[in-house]
Amino acid sequence: MADITPLGIDAIPEIIKQGAEARIYKSKLFGKNVIVKERFQKKYRHPTLDTKLTHKRTLQEARAILKCRKAGIKTPVVYFLDLKNHKIYMEEIENSLTLREKVNNLLKVDNKISLKSIAFDIGQMISLMHQNEVIHGDLTTSNILIQDKDENSIFTLIDFGLSFISNFVEDMGVDLYVLERAFLSTHPNTEWLFACILESYKNCFKDGNKVKDVFDKLEEIRSRGRKRVMVG
Repeated sequence: MADITPLGIDAIPEIIKQGAEARIYKSKLFGKNVIVKERFQKKYRHPTLDTKLTHKRTLQEARAILKCRKAGIKTPVVYFLDLKNHKIYMEEIENSLTLREKVNNLLKVDNKISLKSIAFDIGQMISLMHQNEVIHGDLTTSNILIQDKDENSIFTLIDFGLSFISNFVEDMGVDLYVLERAFLSTHPNTEWLFACILESYKNCFKDGNKVKDVFDKLEEIRSRGRKRVMVG
């Protein structure tokens, strides 16, 4: 990786998504399909502060991706890091569905065996990520991609824009809570399936005392969420 503008860009970037923090483009780098994530300037911040924060968050995102890959979690390959322009050039995960799409398809045909298999793999992936002290920050059913190859499912975790490094059970609990809310709001009446994810997460976690603390914290966070709903 380097912080200079890459050569080999041979396609006009095609914007596919824009959020509050960044734009996502499709492009080509030396003939290879790539995804480019560009953080843009915030006009409401002082220019010097904005540059420092954007630089830090871009670097932090790339590091979280690489840390996960080193731990054996599939994430997009980072081909190039342009810190000057706050861009990350990454592998495009082709021929994939989001977890949301995949689960919807399997629910339509009531394929509980495949659903439980997916839940097992998702739970393991998140548990491994947390044990390596990476907090994703935006675990939703759209930020996990699935590719089906030779009767096997390959899972890729994407969009680490809000990620950070932490070993606090509060942060792990919040990560799980965010996924639970996203999962159950997208797929109503699938509490049993999310319970399978949590069971797999627990079984993969090597430190039995810590995973108990994570689950206790998750229940506490759930309680805080219920109180907020009750009081409006």
